[in-house]
Amino acid sequence: MIISTMSIFVDDQQAALDFYTGTLGFVPQQDVPLSGPHRWLTVSSPEFPDGVQISLEPAEHPAVGPFREALVADGIPFTSFGVADVAAEYERLRGLGVVFTQEPVNHGPVTTAVLDDTCGNLIQLAAMNEPAGGLEGAP
Repeated sequence: MIISTMSIFVDDQQAALDFYTGTLGFVPQQDVPLSGPHRWLTVSSPEFPDGVQISLEPAEHPAVGPFREALVADGIPFTSFGVADVAAEYERLRGLGVVFTQEPVNHGPVTTAVLDDTCGNLIQLAAMNEPAGGLEGAP
């Protein structure tokens, strides 16, 4: 069993597609019209285009609003994306106008930052830190 698709609830699918592709750098994968204004809309990492896809799901279910509002109010990210260098990605995205609710913080084995995806969610960026002393002596 593998993870093929994960969902992120979004307020506006087109705005989400624009942000996730034009700003974050994901690539479009699926864009299939559904009933009404909805689409089966997915993006993936340009580094792994055949990997896990993110479904940009309409946030219309009555439970979604209170759930996301509670997460944002408590500063809890909806999901996390891995990056090679959190500080560099933070600077790149800030240069594009992305708002961060948490600047890069080193937590020992991992560095994180949290951004507002403009679609109703907080998203964490995370990178594993190299162990002290580098890889010297590693098996």
